[in-house]
Amino acid sequence: MKKFQKYIILFLTVVLIISLAGCQSRKRPKEPENQQAQKEAEKTKEAPKIPKAINQGEGQEPKLVVYIADEKTNKEMAFEEYLQGVVAGEMKKDWPIEALKAQTILARSFVMEFVDSKGSSKYEGAHISTDIEEAQAWNASEINENIVNAVNSTRGQVLVHDNKYIKAWFHAHAGGRTANAVEGLGYDEGNPPYIESVESPDSKEAPEEDTNWSATFTKGEIIEAVRASGQETGDFDNIEITERGPSGRAYKLQIGQANVLAPAFRVALDSTKMKSTQIKDITVSDGKVTITGTGYGHGVGMSQWGAYQMAKEGKNAEDIINHYFKDVDIVQLWK
Repeated sequence: MKKFQKYIILFLTVVLIISLAGCQSRKRPKEPENQQAQKEAEKTKEAPKIPKAINQGEGQEPKLVVYIADEKTNKEMAFEEYLQGVVAGEMKKDWPIEALKAQTILARSFVMEFVDSKGSSKYEGAHISTDIEEAQAWNASEINENIVNAVNSTRGQVLVHDNKYIKAWFHAHAGGRTANAVEGLGYDEGNPPYIESVESPDSKEAPEEDTNWSATFTKGEIIEAVRASGQETGDFDNIEITERGPSGRAYKLQIGQANVLAPAFRVALDSTKMKSTQIKDITVSDGKVTITGTGYGHGVGMSQWGAYQMAKEGKNAEDIINHYFKDVDIVQLWK
């Protein structure tokens, strides 16, 4: 009897071992799937190459030759040194650190995409310039510890989509909603997949002249701005918005005989006076044109006053970036 019990125990033990082995074998096929998913995730975050023009070696901080517009001279400097001046020129130095970090990542991405796509500045011998009509603002005199910390804590980080540098657009105030690239900039390459019109929590602390603005121009100034598009208005008694974009911004304007794109018209007229294409009203009276609107800037990408508000509410730089840009990855090119 005891001998029989031993055989039973032995038999059950063998069955249990075979059963466990079968469970393990059934689980094994899942491992390659998980590994494949992991590889795909890593692939999406693969970093693009640093442009040859500024490359100092893999994982090494690039060097830039920057045309300093105020001094009318070229100056060589480390990438991160240049970036401190950009952030100081583009955002207030006492703003929340997470807003400054978001601005820093965008500014670094802007330079990488600029050099990658253009190769160099319009100023001979320079990779980029401090001319705001070509690139970004730059103000070394406003650099402080807050800005240095923002730059150092995001060192080497850039934004990519599909392993390519993005167009890292930003502006001062979205007027409550951002624009897509076509309506806000008149971007003729279409809307990049990472840019959409989204609600923007622009801070109530923003200056009133940026939140709600009004500007008056002579008819002559309007006519000259239209001529920049190669058209003539003739005499006109009103200006009509004939097409608006997804955010509600004016996209096309009928001015007399001319039908112009609002983004280009704004730049030709004076983008510091006609602060956005988010127009509320246009009146023509006594030879003058008064335009009222909301927000400041082209409205594409990150709103700086929106970033300020989000940071105040406890959001971090990545949260801010992911709100304004769709399906982008933050990758580190150098440490």
